[in-house]
Amino acid sequence: MNLQLIQRKIYEFRGYKVMLDFDLAEMYGVDNKRLKEAVRRNMERFTGEDFMFALTVDEVAAYSRSQFATLNKGRGGNIKYAPFAFTELGVAMLSTVLNSPTAIEVNRGIMRAFVVIRQLLSKSPIDEVSALQSEIKKLKAYIEDVFTDYNEINEDTRMQLELINQSLAELQVHKRIAEKPRRRIGFNVYSKEE
Repeated sequence: MNLQLIQRKIYEFRGYKVMLDFDLAEMYGVDNKRLKEAVRRNMERFTGEDFMFALTVDEVAAYSRSQFATLNKGRGGNIKYAPFAFTELGVAMLSTVLNSPTAIEVNRGIMRAFVVIRQLLSKSPIDEVSALQSEIKKLKAYIEDVFTDYNEINEDTRMQLELINQSLAELQVHKRIAEKPRRRIGFNVYSKEE
């Protein structure tokens, strides 16, 4: 039996994760009436809400509204009698009452589904959030290191460019001095043709 299909048939009533009798009967391949008869014949096995309880009229109405927006048309399409809700312990006990190969095989799948749900509930989302926060801190530290290195490289490059510019300026000054025409020293003799 598909684990996800089973997980979709696990509901929460009165603080318990439960499966309803008609879903279990369908999975086991028996009539719901026969399943309830077997449970009633062995009621001592199911004493206590931690094994099984019958849903109240209000719980049935709330379930029906959440599952179906309107009532189903036709005979037998709606919940008429309060179903039994079996907890994980109740489903395990049900396998002792319904002792067929199909019931045993389906029960294994159901037990696995309950375990998966319990594991999901035990993993605190706070742990995931704190793990994400620590990853973000590591990423921020890494980015700061990269930018620090980048700024140091920029500072070194800027200093080198300043030195190069200073050297070029000095070379230009020397070149201008070298190219400047020199004044002759001494007397200038002009010819007077006037």
